[in-house]
Amino acid sequence: MPTGKVKWFDTEKGFGFIASDEGDEVFLHASALPEGTAAPRPGAKVEYSVADGRRGPSAMSVTVIEPAPSVAHAQRKPVDDMTVIVEDLIKMLDGISNSLRKGRYPDAAKGKQVASVLRAVAEQLDS
Repeated sequence: MPTGKVKWFDTEKGFGFIASDEGDEVFLHASALPEGTAAPRPGAKVEYSVADGRRGPSAMSVTVIEPAPSVAHAQRKPVDDMTVIVEDLIKMLDGISNSLRKGRYPDAAKGKQVASVLRAVAEQLDS
């Protein structure tokens, strides 16, 4: 079975094109996707069979082999870097915890710094 990557797919119109591994373009209609499957995103690797349509080759029986890579996932920091950042965050939170035990909130600058680091770590872990 031929394979390729989804070049583009318009969910409103229900069609798009696949760039085959051989370099050809193949028409992709929503009816060629398995029932209940979400519309494929550009870059998703698919396997399909080909039938001659009115305007050229059309994909039939399309199966998504590999979903499109996530942009957010590709921009994640390396695990080793995140380990150091999380350890530093734990130290920062421990310092704030000690202040709170003594009945004091951290000063505004320290609070903003910790909040900023927490948001950055949350974004990395959530992507």
